[in-house]
Amino acid sequence: MLSMVVAPWGRDPAVLRNADVSHDAASMVKVAVLTALYRSGIDMDTQIPVVNEFRSVTGSSYGNSPDWDSDPLPWERIGGCASVRWLAGRMVTHSSNLATNLCLAQVGHEAVAQVWRRAGATTSGSPRGVEDYAGRNAGVHNRVSARDLVRLLESLEPEVLALLERNVHRVDIAAGLPPGTPLAGKNGWFPGVRHSAAVVRPPDSAPYVLAVCYTGRLANGRDVDDPAARLLARISAGVWRRRRALAGRGT
Repeated sequence: MLSMVVAPWGRDPAVLRNADVSHDAASMVKVAVLTALYRSGIDMDTQIPVVNEFRSVTGSSYGNSPDWDSDPLPWERIGGCASVRWLAGRMVTHSSNLATNLCLAQVGHEAVAQVWRRAGATTSGSPRGVEDYAGRNAGVHNRVSARDLVRLLESLEPEVLALLERNVHRVDIAAGLPPGTPLAGKNGWFPGVRHSAAVVRPPDSAPYVLAVCYTGRLANGRDVDDPAARLLARISAGVWRRRRALAGRGT
């Protein structure tokens, strides 16, 4: 299943393909967690303990696996402390699962749900933590749609978008753009899933938002060398070639 939405920034979508189909959210939930943190008013320089034990939505406890985490640095701080700001950064720049659950514990699930509601999301939500398998087995799922990802990005404050500009995983939407093209976005992947959503800012045209969600056998779950990521890069390149036509569309 391939879902896609392309929209000139702040305007109605120009392309809709399976826009409201629900996919497993993977790491796309991290954008909503980041936004909840920034809207909470928490002191981002607060130092918190780095632990690997979290409360499941079922009431039990669970932990993350370093084998499924793309960022080793937060794991090096287990037993110590780190600032909320640093953890929030690792959550979106290196897609740290451990940092995500530590940040989620600071704001709670309701604050994250409010981020989705404020964006106008109709399909998406993130009611459980990353790798809360007991919650998943109980039927509690993090879901996302391409249309809701566009809505989410368009609802973000400039400082949140600025953090998303630092995402180091540039193998899908970013890979389909000319080198150095400014964009602010997040991607997510595991076996069977590859998603990416970004605000792209061409130097010669108006900005646009592209969100692509893919669920299928092409996605091998690797952060690099993923056929599904190459598919998303080709889609991104095709949208880029039509960027001026997008900018000229009426509202």
